[in-house]
Amino acid sequence: MPEPRTVALVTLGCARNEVDSEELAGRLAADGWQLVEEAAEADVAVVNTCGFVEAAKKDSVDALLEANDLKAQAREGDGRTQAVVAVGCMAERYGKELAEALPEADGVLGFDDYADISGRLQTILGGGVHAPHTPRDRRKLLPISPAERQDAGDGVALPGHGTEPGLDEAPADLPDGLAPASGPRAPLRRRMGNSPVASVKLASGCDRRCSFCAIPSFRGSFISRRPSDVLNETRWLAEQGVKEIMLVSENNTSYGKDLGDIRLLESLLPELAEVDGIERVRVSYLQPAELRPGLVDVLTGTEGVAPYFDLSFQHSAPGVLRAMRRFGDTDRFLELLEMIRTRAPQAGVRSNFIVGFPGETEEDVAELERFLTSARLDAIGVFGYSDEEGTEAAGYEEKNDPEVVAARLERVSRLAEELTAQRAEERVGDTLRVLVEAAGEDEGTFVGRGEHQAPETDGQVLLTGLAEDAGAEGRGSPVGRMVEAKVVAAEGVDLVAEVLGTVAVAGSGTDGAPAAVSEEAGQ
Repeated sequence: MPEPRTVALVTLGCARNEVDSEELAGRLAADGWQLVEEAAEADVAVVNTCGFVEAAKKDSVDALLEANDLKAQAREGDGRTQAVVAVGCMAERYGKELAEALPEADGVLGFDDYADISGRLQTILGGGVHAPHTPRDRRKLLPISPAERQDAGDGVALPGHGTEPGLDEAPADLPDGLAPASGPRAPLRRRMGNSPVASVKLASGCDRRCSFCAIPSFRGSFISRRPSDVLNETRWLAEQGVKEIMLVSENNTSYGKDLGDIRLLESLLPELAEVDGIERVRVSYLQPAELRPGLVDVLTGTEGVAPYFDLSFQHSAPGVLRAMRRFGDTDRFLELLEMIRTRAPQAGVRSNFIVGFPGETEEDVAELERFLTSARLDAIGVFGYSDEEGTEAAGYEEKNDPEVVAARLERVSRLAEELTAQRAEERVGDTLRVLVEAAGEDEGTFVGRGEHQAPETDGQVLLTGLAEDAGAEGRGSPVGRMVEAKVVAAEGVDLVAEVLGTVAVAGSGTDGAPAAVSEEAGQ
């Protein structure tokens, strides 16, 4: 019997890319490929690239070159890697151009290739050539009217939506860990890793036209997933041991507009929070200009939904925001934060900002600093402006010198670091619900995240006083459990907390009683 083909998926970029990789993994596993963690152990190394900013693109190229080194080693008898393939945003955005510039990649596959990813890899592995695509503006693939997009969407590749429309019943021999595919729109996904946290695609694409952003051109126009698809995938993830789901897309606040209900997220969130086994639902990528009071109410007042606001402010000086094709200003943004904190005083808020944008003045930077100083954000990402080809801003005049951009980036980043550390200090003495995610470096410690902390970006909580036998039914590791802990110290954006007990969450596999604390867990 021939040895199974092996493939490794190397994922760069955001959580949306991670979902896309798990869909590719599901398709490959369903066709008999064996997934391995290390590229050196794979026949084919698939690099899911990021094409957002120059630094991310460089990381993607470096990852492809590293995989190519493994291929060279295999030719010398040390390893088994035979092919390197690029997928993801950078591959979709540049296609043929990337293939010509990077001959080390044996294949450059766009989103349209995902449905037959197994066949594409088999061709490449067999020495064949799959011609890379010529990039196109994917915004033109769907109707301009959002109401007309759902009917047209079945013919357009939507990575990470994780459904197989043509699959009417489940194959009998799906590999372990592959999502069951029963029904006409069932999830097709393979988990990579065993984290108690997983992302779920809520939508794809974006209808906004921010002058600095190229994402809509290669991700396409906004199209929502059906609520039933999101719920089915969440239920399957819960069966796989996931305790927290994070809803991701380019703009979650637009969810439902193409389904005829712009308030659909407000009704979907309580349903997701009630899925058996799910203890926390988190929403990312919110647009301040689209954030409705009703959505704020649901995010701050629904049991099992984290009062967490990932708000894309980008700047606060009105002139810079208008040049970015965005809305708002310092005072309006502060009013929005006040509305949120009136409803949930301990709500978590994070945002990203661009400094050095064309036309930005010293007065504009001072205005941004005024906002940051007053906003009390938990996490702040700061980026220096650089031209992105194909964007409106790339053609703007009044460009700031690179040295000016670098100086402003350092200045605002330093302020952001100070302010987020101060915000963390404000949380000392608070009691948090923390999802335990891993063992800490020191014996007897564990690491988790509170409601105000998203994975990877917002810091973590170092837990003390948590017994090893605080797992399910009092046995095993506490990883994957929700605990209540009191914050005793802050270390930058990270917190140190003493465990008070485990939290039983209604609708999460408990007896349905209101949330309660078991004092036994920390004994």
